[in-house]
Amino acid sequence: MDLASGFPYHEVMQSQRTGYLHALFLATCLLLGSHYANAQHMNAPDSPCQAPASNAEITACFISASKKADEQLNKTYARIGEVLSADEKKDLQEAERLWLKFRDANCLAERNLYAGGSAAPMVYAACMEADTRQRTNDLKSMYGWRSEKFGKPLD
Repeated sequence: MDLASGFPYHEVMQSQRTGYLHALFLATCLLLGSHYANAQHMNAPDSPCQAPASNAEITACFISASKKADEQLNKTYARIGEVLSADEKKDLQEAERLWLKFRDANCLAERNLYAGGSAAPMVYAACMEADTRQRTNDLKSMYGWRSEKFGKPLD
């Protein structure tokens, strides 16, 4: 309390800070919510299986696309490994091991939203493809400069 005025200044400031934090949290949720509202993998704008087809055809498309994404990830991962020290490789291997656990759990959770439904396999395959493709892009962003430095640019 401010002794001169009897006004609890610190309480007002704490209340303002809390209000600002709540407003920031709400704005973040709104921004992320609008981004993730369209994040269902099979309907994403960059999804490789956009043509209208039956569930079985779309599922087959996503399974094929997932295999291609996995091949690209493995190619990128191997290329990156050529330019890392032993300790850096160890760090990347650990990160990749954890990422695989995350991807698998993430896609299983998304598939389980459709448990018992005919869309579940399609949703799972679409998630695996999208998450794997995103991981490849992340690795290229993180390690691309290093690969270029050693004359082994990533595709």
